Amino acid sequence: MSRIIRPYGDTTGDGMVQLSFTLPVPHDKRAEGAALQLAAKMGLDGAMLVHAKAIGEGYTFFVVYGASTHLVNLDEVKVVEKDYPHLSPKDVNDAIREKLGRKLCVVGACIGTDAHTVGIDAILNIKGVAGEKGLEYYRELRVVNLGAQVAVPDLVNRAVDEEADAVLVSQVVTQKDAHLHNTREMSAAFREALPPGRRPLLVVGGPRFDEGAATELGVDRIFTRGTTPSDVASYLVHRLVTMKANA
Repeated sequence: MSRIIRPYGDTTGDGMVQLSFTLPVPHDKRAEGAALQLAAKMGLDGAMLVHAKAIGEGYTFFVVYGASTHLVNLDEVKVVEKDYPHLSPKDVNDAIREKLGRKLCVVGACIGTDAHTVGIDAILNIKGVAGEKGLEYYRELRVVNLGAQVAVPDLVNRAVDEEADAVLVSQVVTQKDAHLHNTREMSAAFREALPPGRRPLLVVGGPRFDEGAATELGVDRIFTRGTTPSDVASYLVHRLVTMKANA
């Protein structure tokens, strides 16, 4: 099987892709021409304008369709592989009870000005997401959900007070890379407040994070789209229970 691939649209290997974007111009013929020019400069051959609509004074939304001139080599694609086993809630509870001998404490929050709690609630709240119960459902986990718009110093202080084993932070707001700035501020605050041996595991999640940027941001793990509570619980057990037990 070839490791060099192109997008698929109408026939195999035709390279056809659909792309949407907004230009800061009113909707007219010149705006449509500008959209096609941009598509050509982005490497789309024979781009067709399939949708154009004004979305306010001085802005137009476009959808274009064309053949990409670029190829993808699957051997050069770098991803963060899952390096831990996926556990059921029972397995998580059994591992913590048998190997840790106490409840594992998790403190979660949305930091900075981020008021979007859907992500953190999906992981922490007992109702969970996609048919899975959240971490509050796990008997051997003690979950402290601080909610939205939590200041970094307040998060650090609460994590210290609770003697947290792990801190989970969700970031949905990404304008001007706010999620990256907030994460760096958080990791720096924990490094300043606690020595390595007492520092909780730092985990962040959100739709716009790069899973491979954990070291750069100063955290232990990054989760992105599609993460479920059991993914997080399995990782916490792997890092905080299994690895320490085998050390």
